[in-house]
Amino acid sequence: MEQDKIFIDIRTSGLTVAQVMREIEKIRAENPGYEIFLDGDAHAIAGRRKAP
Repeated sequence: MEQDKIFIDIRTSGLTVAQVMREIEKIRAENPGYEIFLDGDAHAIAGRRKAP
């Protein structure tokens, strides 16, 4: 299984919650082949390839 891809590390980004939510929507639009989510364990916006 492929590891999750980290798009933005929240700990070092300095983004507000509203900015994080906008970034998630932007990343989803730019990466239709990925499930994009906020990973609480990694403190990051992450994604994984959608199952075929």
